[in-house]
Formats: sequence, C-alpha cells, structure tokens
Amino acid sequence: MSKVLPAPSEPSQSSGSKNKIRRKGIPEGLWLRCPGCNEAIFRKEMLRALNTCPECDHHFYVSAKDRIKQVLDDGTFVEWDSELHPADPLEFSDQKKYSDRIHSEQKRTGLREAALTGTGMVRARRVAFGVTDSAFIMGSMGSVVGEKLTRLIERAIEQNLPLIIVSGSGGGARMHEGILSLMQMAKVSAALAKYDAAGGLFISVLTNPTMGGVAASFASLGDLVFAEPKALIGFAGPRTIKATIGVELPEGFQTSEFLLEHGYIDRIVTREKLKSEIARAIDYCGK
Repeated sequence: MSKVLPAPSEPSQSSGSKNKIRRKGIPEGLWLRCPGCNEAIFRKEMLRALNTCPECDHHFYVSAKDRIKQVLDDGTFVEWDSELHPADPLEFSDQKKYSDRIHSEQKRTGLREAALTGTGMVRARRVAFGVTDSAFIMGSMGSVVGEKLTRLIERAIEQNLPLIIVSGSGGGARMHEGILSLMQMAKVSAALAKYDAAGGLFISVLTNPTMGGVAASFASLGDLVFAEPKALIGFAGPRTIKATIGVELPEGFQTSEFLLEHGYIDRIVTREKLKSEIARAIDYCGK
C-alpha cells in the first residue's frame, strides 16, 4: 500500500501514535506545509509559482540550476569554467574529511561546486550570470567559488556585459579552506572594483540566506542590490549576535524588509518579477 498524507486540514500526528489519521488515496508528496503561513499547499501550485507559496508568497529554496531557468531565457545559458574542481590544500577534517565531504556534496547535489557561472540572455539582453547554491555546503565561498566569480567578472569586463550575481550563501567563507577562503572576499571585490572602473553595471540579487563573508563582500557591492522578500541577510546570524553581545535585537532586523528601510538594499523584488526587473534595470542604465 502506498504511503499517504493526512488531509490538509488535519494536524500531522507522530509516527508512533495509535490514533494517526490517514486519508486514503492521497499519494505522499502532493501537499506540503508552508513555513510562512503554516497552511497546507498543493505542491504543483507552489512549483507553478516559481517555488513560492500561493497563499502568503513565502519564497522556498531554489537550486542554482532552477534559478538559471527562472532568470535566463530558455536555452541561452552557456556555462563557464565548469572544469574547476575544489581541492583540499589544508587536509582539513572535522566530522569527516573535507575531500570526502566535497565528494558527497557533489554526488548529492549534482554540482561540482557551490557556484555556477556563465553567460545567457535576460529578455534578449546578453549578460554575465552567476549564482551560488546554499545546498552545497551552505553555498559557502571556497577557492573555486571565488575563482569562478572572479573569472566571471573579468569576462564581463572583456565582453562589456552587464553582470548579474544571485547570492544564496548561508555559509560565508568556507572554514575548511582557512585563509585561502577568506582571500576570495578580497579577490572578488578587487575584480568588481575593476569592473566598476570600466563602467559596468553590477546587479546583485540577495536570496535567503545571504550571510557571512559573502554578504560582507561581493553581495553588498552591487550598483543595484535587489533582495527577495523576507530573506535573511547579514554577517553573523541573529542567535550568534545575541549570544555574543547579550542584547535583545529588533525583530526581523536581518530581513530584506528591515534592510530596505535602513538603506542597505535598493528594492525588494518577488521571484516572479525578478527577470523583468533585471531587464528593466539594464535598459534604464543604458547597458
């Protein structure tokens, strides 16, 4: 007998409960609980809405590959530097060896690293495009991520292209690579300084989460900084800050909405409007 889910209006019971109620004929996975409004939503409706809740517009996680499909015109993406592969220069080990962790993450996600870069079209406007994926070691920035982003920026200079980077990095700089990872913050930022001097347009898109060294470097350096609704954006997480300084922080102080109010970002853009907003910004800036 195939597994089934409880009816959407009924609270889920623990697997050991003798009174567990099941609705026959509903295959598992058709419904999911939205963490934003706590409503049960039909999975297909969520997917049709670009992985957002049709009830409250909560923005669910989106993989790097799906993000490319959502932002770029169909069939126009050409990947750059796909051959770059992470190494283990420090022979780092915590709960497992870093080399083993890389291998397992590659197998699980289908990605070689936490960043995909290349070129494509946004409503027939050619751009240099990069995206980081929080599913791969929390989208943290190791040597390969930094190198791919730097090369992306350098090609954008050479080819006079608008630059779009979508950040989904909750891990900041990758501790497994130590100072080599921290150096990527300066390297990518220096490349962006050259891009700016060349008159380029950099649109940075912040998604949930964008934290740590990523938020403290390239993600905050856009000529235009867009963010998805209610994205967590900052350096250290709320619990870490509270535990360190012992102060009760303002509610939602690291959300897109709070940061927009305080001038850190330029605009909050929902996922369904992101492609059009990027194209409009490119046209407005004459790029």
